[in-house]
Amino acid sequence: MDVDNDGGWKAHRQFAWVVVGLLVPVALLNYLDRQMLASMKGSVIADVPGIDQQAKWGMILAVFKWVYALLSPLGGWIADRYSKRWVVGLSLLAWSLVTWGTGQVQSYNQLLAARAMMGISEAFYIPTALALISEYHPASTRSRAVGLHQMGIYLGVILGGFSGYIADKPELGWRWAFQSCGWIGIAYALPLIWLLGLHPAPGLQKEHPSQNPSLTRGLLSNRNFWLLVTYFTLPAIAGWVVRDWMPAILKESFQIGQGKAGVSATVYWQVAAIAGAIVGGWLADRWMRHSPRGRIWVSALGMSLIVPAMFGVGFSPTVGSLTMAVAFLCLFGIGWGFFDCNNMPILCQIAPKHQRATGYGIMNLVSISCGGLADWGFGQLQDWHVPLWGIFSAFASLAVVSVFLVLAIRPTLQDGEG
Repeated sequence: MDVDNDGGWKAHRQFAWVVVGLLVPVALLNYLDRQMLASMKGSVIADVPGIDQQAKWGMILAVFKWVYALLSPLGGWIADRYSKRWVVGLSLLAWSLVTWGTGQVQSYNQLLAARAMMGISEAFYIPTALALISEYHPASTRSRAVGLHQMGIYLGVILGGFSGYIADKPELGWRWAFQSCGWIGIAYALPLIWLLGLHPAPGLQKEHPSQNPSLTRGLLSNRNFWLLVTYFTLPAIAGWVVRDWMPAILKESFQIGQGKAGVSATVYWQVAAIAGAIVGGWLADRWMRHSPRGRIWVSALGMSLIVPAMFGVGFSPTVGSLTMAVAFLCLFGIGWGFFDCNNMPILCQIAPKHQRATGYGIMNLVSISCGGLADWGFGQLQDWHVPLWGIFSAFASLAVVSVFLVLAIRPTLQDGEG
């Protein structure tokens, strides 16, 4: 595409938003396929023999994350060297086949294997998609673009929250939900690859790998990168527990049905996260006009909202108020949106283009590995009858530490364009 004239740049700017629009449904499916299992816990346990302990359920949730985390750097490394649109499309195709196959499992071990395969197939998507968006969007629109993409993630979690109702319907059931989502992803994969190739972003000619021998070494010696990795990880410990365990927490704490619990645990705070991502992206892009630390300040603001949210969620069962739990989950969602839409844009301020997908993959490796431990550990703590207020107070303390971590990051690339 010729971008040496105003018409070319106008077409590029328009297609940059088309890219985001094409990837939003993929992000939706990416998280819908994950969230459904948490929202349909009761139906799955009743239908699949061998899941007789909370810790076993935690292991089903955790094995996905551990495999996903382990392969995320590889996914990013491949994306930084080869075609990002092909990595995105083939990842969608692979995890959609696994999603369909999840609806066929007949035992605990088969379900465990299916979740591990889901981790393999999904590991390539998020680092690649966010790096692709950052290549199309300059610093002036990057946080908004990433925020809109993350909106697909939140919509996927919302739809996943309703899957408890589907699981309760005898004519549909949890297996039908997995099979249907699998077919949708399979149908979308190849058209997506073709559409993403219509207008390649300018300046994306690939360098031969030998021209970037220090790609990983440059990241591993980058102080700001490790601050970002730690900052990215600590809130995710709470985030994964909220996503994966909250439907069961609300169901058991307030004695409500599986469908209502799934909706209450996902829909409201995810809608709040959408609002947070949109507002946080706009605010960060605007603040960047005045300070190179604009995204950092907005992200720190979001993390500050997560601190009281975790205290409130933890104490709501003690108070006996579902409304209180939902209200503090919404506050968590707003803070999460501010945080989520700025992680890749902040990475763009401290790592050059050829390191971004790899960098985000490493961030996923550390963050989601800890998220997997959190899923398993939370199940173990539940078996030991540790009170929720104690667990969520610890999450709040981690959020406090995170505020100081992000404020310690110093941008090194002008406008994040390096």
